[in-house]
Amino acid sequence: MNRFINATVFTGSGWLTNATVLTDNGRIQEITTAKPAGNEADTVVDLKGDYLVPGLIDLQLYGGNDQFLNDTPTPETVRHIYDTHLRNGTTTLLPTINSTSLDVMLRATAAVQAVRTENPFGVPGIHIEGPYFNPIKRGAHSAAYVRTPAEGELETLFSQNADAIRILTLAPEILTQEQLALLNRLKHPNTRLSLGHSNATYQQATDALNTGFIPLGTHLYNAMRGYESREPGVVGALFDHPTVRVSLVADGYHCYPPTIRIAHKILGDRLFLISDALFTRYPGGPPPRAEFSLGEFVVHYEPDTNGPGESARGRYVNNAGTLAGSALSIIDCVRVCVEKADLPLVDVLRKATEIPADVIGMGDKLGRIAPGYVANLVRLDQTLTVKNVWVSGEAAV
Repeated sequence: MNRFINATVFTGSGWLTNATVLTDNGRIQEITTAKPAGNEADTVVDLKGDYLVPGLIDLQLYGGNDQFLNDTPTPETVRHIYDTHLRNGTTTLLPTINSTSLDVMLRATAAVQAVRTENPFGVPGIHIEGPYFNPIKRGAHSAAYVRTPAEGELETLFSQNADAIRILTLAPEILTQEQLALLNRLKHPNTRLSLGHSNATYQQATDALNTGFIPLGTHLYNAMRGYESREPGVVGALFDHPTVRVSLVADGYHCYPPTIRIAHKILGDRLFLISDALFTRYPGGPPPRAEFSLGEFVVHYEPDTNGPGESARGRYVNNAGTLAGSALSIIDCVRVCVEKADLPLVDVLRKATEIPADVIGMGDKLGRIAPGYVANLVRLDQTLTVKNVWVSGEAAV
């Protein structure tokens, strides 16, 4: 039995002060403000008033500190990605690949499946971002790979490890109705389709969302037709739809802070955070990789000079000047939302825990501090700096 005492516990709707959380056998047993009876065999952790929050969840990231899933789609790379982000408080993640060949898609999915079997709550699957995109909105994705599905490609993609494909981002307007229907038949019940990298009109996007099998939108505002008064576009369709959930990269580069705040006002609990990290750093670790090849592009890291020391983060841009991804982890996105977009911490934490857990169908096990939930826990101080991380109740950081 572990006892976390003197904690300020995030309840999902507020804070429970001077609280104790009891965990055993990897699960949360009790949350109380009383003084629970313990025994000498218990492990006691005194949080001294610090925040205790659920393990953070990131449904879109591509690399760790220096390894990238597209480059080396192996279980070792997946473990490296997980270990890097774990040090920043992310206890559940979907390793992501961007537009690539079918062979790499299959190898990456197999690699994630291998790690999923040993760490099902840490790496519950893969996010395949592309290659079925509108070329006009491909962003930093390689033109050599962005395409419509070749004959037999969807059948092959879902013939192996289909249950590991948790999210597939696509542009529905570039697929025929027959292809969309085929995809709906082939995909595993675990798989969520997400609308992204799309130049769809408002009506096209709304029609796709109303089919009932595209319940998500990928990185709001970015690589999608924007909002205009006479053509609300994809952004307008996502804002206007009553049930779709939408991810957002809150790094200060992909989205200016007021646009984060506006999205929160409109979408509320239908909005969740992703890091979109190509690479990132961890406390005490080296800077993220400075330069690498991504398709026909060379991508390089531009540090953020506004933050001191390890609090500084940056972005990745390609040689065409296009934003290619972040150098963050989810806790950095949480801080941007609170410190720059002026959002309430309670709302932001839900977007990094409970809501993404629900998105991937794991909201009954992850994303909350409640009895029966997996004891993935993060200690944050008042500056929202990660101090400790526990996975299934065991100290990890």
